[in-house]
Amino acid sequence: MEFIKPTIEYAELWPLIVVLVVACLGVVVEAALPRERRHPVQVGLALAGLVAALVGTVLVGTGLDKVGGGRGLVTAGGTIAVDGPSVFLWGLVLVFAIAGVLLFAERRLEGGVSAFAGQAAALPGTDAERQASTKGLDHTEVYPLLMFAVGGMMLFPAANDLLTMFVALEVLSLPLYLLCGLARRRRLLSQEAAMKYFLLGAFSSGFFLYGVALVYGYAGSMQLERINEAVRNETGNQTLLLVGIGMLSVGLLFKIGAAPFHSWTPDVYQGAPTAVTAFMAACTKIAAFGALMRLFYVGFGAEQWNWQPMLWLVAILTMVLGAVLAVTQTDVKRMLAYSAIAHTGFLLTGVLGAQGADALADGEITSMQSVLFYLATYSFATVGAFAVITLVRDAGGEATSFPRWAGLGRRSPLVAGAFAFFLLSMAGIPLTAGFVGKWAVFTVAMSAGAWPVVAVAIGCSVVTIYFYVRHIRLMFFTDPEPEVGVVTRSSPLTTATIVVAVLGTLLLGVVPGPVLDLAADAGQFLR
Repeated sequence: MEFIKPTIEYAELWPLIVVLVVACLGVVVEAALPRERRHPVQVGLALAGLVAALVGTVLVGTGLDKVGGGRGLVTAGGTIAVDGPSVFLWGLVLVFAIAGVLLFAERRLEGGVSAFAGQAAALPGTDAERQASTKGLDHTEVYPLLMFAVGGMMLFPAANDLLTMFVALEVLSLPLYLLCGLARRRRLLSQEAAMKYFLLGAFSSGFFLYGVALVYGYAGSMQLERINEAVRNETGNQTLLLVGIGMLSVGLLFKIGAAPFHSWTPDVYQGAPTAVTAFMAACTKIAAFGALMRLFYVGFGAEQWNWQPMLWLVAILTMVLGAVLAVTQTDVKRMLAYSAIAHTGFLLTGVLGAQGADALADGEITSMQSVLFYLATYSFATVGAFAVITLVRDAGGEATSFPRWAGLGRRSPLVAGAFAFFLLSMAGIPLTAGFVGKWAVFTVAMSAGAWPVVAVAIGCSVVTIYFYVRHIRLMFFTDPEPEVGVVTRSSPLTTATIVVAVLGTLLLGVVPGPVLDLAADAGQFLR
């Protein structure tokens, strides 16, 4: 077998390369600089790298019409596809990664130190941990870890090869396991979250890799277009293909937090540092849904009549469990975790729409367009909501139990108003971004004949309105108890994140056209 040297179009891949190079430079900074000088250097390096990559993504996106017949190209030996949806997802990941760095860099809330542990290797409650806290130490390794995770998140939806997709899955997941266990306060809860997320990720990787082996046995290739060609020609054992699709689906459904693979997701959301939760909730969902759509639309598009019924069932189960279990929560972070599970179901509703050759008629919204837009709207509200949570505190740190939020609207009307606005967007109230996002995914699902899923989605949306409005009532119309949380003054970093999230949620609700058009211009995946 003759080896063919792969060609790599660096001009189209350089945003991804910049992120990974900056991550490596961050590791060098950790090794070369004294501890007291690392924080400003790491923050500046991470922000510079993400901004440069975002600018590069815009340049690559505007130049896609000049390559590959105007639709993009497949490079690196057929393993990476740089097309419209990939670039759009890159932009979303980078925007919310910048917000993540700003939240990571916040130091005023903890009295001059970050929310991350001073010495993660020290056991909770030991003298070593107390000494690290007394000295004001913190882990600046979180910034290169974040950059490695962002690199994996950019590669994941662009992977045109199952093996590359698996590598991207590991690159984005491993840093997140570590980040979840680095909380300065509630160390045991944070470490439990890290362990549970690691076990979830291990199951996800195991199922995914087993599915890769089965699909390779069926198609004789790991490249998605060749797999699709084998599926169209029915060249292999159909049972092998169906089991492989099932295994790959389970691996990705673990990653997006869909039922019944959601079990420890609320524990991870609650135990991880809230800045990590915000970054993870937005960016991981963006990357995972991009990979999910590429896998199903490109690799298994000809087999949609077999995998769509499975997604119908998963979407319904995810929406029902997320909405119903969120009603019973008494912790804000756990409520938003179950809310995120419900939103995963709403997003899966959009995935069920028509795609490719079966796309909707000209002038109507497409499945790809609706999901991309929903990811943008959901991410703005989620990052903003978790940023607000970091501000509400008591003597023990962040105050996340419901009683601590009673009467917050009277004490801090701006903060409570911003949080209420994010909740209304998640509920899908008109004039917010969430309303347009839900309208988009429900419309494409109805057009594709998935009306039973849409009916369940509308019912679950009504349930979500109940617990969102219940929390708004708690903040504005409930008398505070003697021990309540107070809003701590943040630095401009967290404030800027909240303001941008509010503006993004408002503008996408009032003037959604430009972003919808941008998502439409992204087109379809290369096949």
